[in-house]
Amino acid sequence: MNVQAYFARHAQTLVGSLGRIVHQPFATLLTMGVVAVALALPLFLEVALQNVRTASGNWNEAFDLSVYMDKKASAARVAALAKQLRLREDVAAVRVITADEALKEFRENSGFGKALDALSDNPLPDTLIVTPTLSASTLGGTDALKLAITALADVQTVQLDTEWVKRLRAMLDILRRVVLLTAGLLGLGVVLIVGNTIRLDILSRRAEIEVMKLVGATDGFARRPFLYSGVWYGVGGGVLALILVSIAAAVLARPVDQLAGLYGSDFHLEGLGFANACGVLLAAIGLAWLGSWLAATRHIRAIEPT
Repeated sequence: MNVQAYFARHAQTLVGSLGRIVHQPFATLLTMGVVAVALALPLFLEVALQNVRTASGNWNEAFDLSVYMDKKASAARVAALAKQLRLREDVAAVRVITADEALKEFRENSGFGKALDALSDNPLPDTLIVTPTLSASTLGGTDALKLAITALADVQTVQLDTEWVKRLRAMLDILRRVVLLTAGLLGLGVVLIVGNTIRLDILSRRAEIEVMKLVGATDGFARRPFLYSGVWYGVGGGVLALILVSIAAAVLARPVDQLAGLYGSDFHLEGLGFANACGVLLAAIGLAWLGSWLAATRHIRAIEPT
C-alpha cells in the first residue's frame, strides 16, 4: 500500500507539473525550442557523419591488394598461388584476372584500342585481387599481408593504395571529435537553459514554497515538482530536436539521391533509427533533469520561512 501511495504521489506530481507548464505555453515552447536547437545541431552533425561513413563504402574492399605476377609465370603457377593464398587465415577471397582479361578491359575503358592493336604482345601481367578478412582489414594487417605476398616466388609487385583511406579516416576522426565537443558544449547549454528556467519558476513560487516548509515539507518534497517540470522540458525539447533532424534529412534526401545517381551509386540518406532516437530522447531528459536538479536543490535550500 505504501508503495502504491508513493507512486501515486509521484504520478500526481508528474501530471501536475505538466499542467503547470502547459498554462504557460509561450514560455514553455520557448524553452523547449532552445533545448531542441541545442540538441539538433550535434545530432544532425552525427547523422551526417554516419552517412559519410556509410557512403565511403565497404572498408574490406578498400583494402584489396593487387598482386601483379611475373610475366614468365605460367597459368598453372598463377592458379597454384591463388589456391595457396586462399588457405591463409587472413585472406577472405582471391580473384584471378588473366592478362588477356586485363587487356580486354583496358581496351574497352581506356579509349586506346587502336594504339593497343599496334602492340606485338600483351604487356599486362596476370593479376590476383586479394581481399583480406574483416579482422585483417586494418592498416597493420594489410601491410603484414602485403609483405608476406611480396616474398612469394613469381610475385613481381603488390600494390596497396590505402593512403586515401588513411586520409579519410583521419578526417572522419577529427569530425567525430568536433561532433563530441559540440555535443558536450551544447549539452552544457541545455543544463544551463533548463536550470535558469527552473530558477525563475522557483522565484515566482517562493511564497508557496515557504508555506510548504512551514507545514513541515522537506526540501525533497518541495523540489519534486520542479524536477518533473525539467523532465517535461527534456521530453519536449528532445521530440522537437528529432523532428528538426527528420525535416533536415527529408529536405536533403532528394539532392543526395541525385548526386549518388550521378556516380552510379544506390546510396540513400539514412536517418537516426528508432534505437538512436530513443537514446537522444533519454539524453535530453537526463540533461534537463540535471539542470532542474541543480537549480532546485540550490534555490529551494536557500528558501526559509519567515
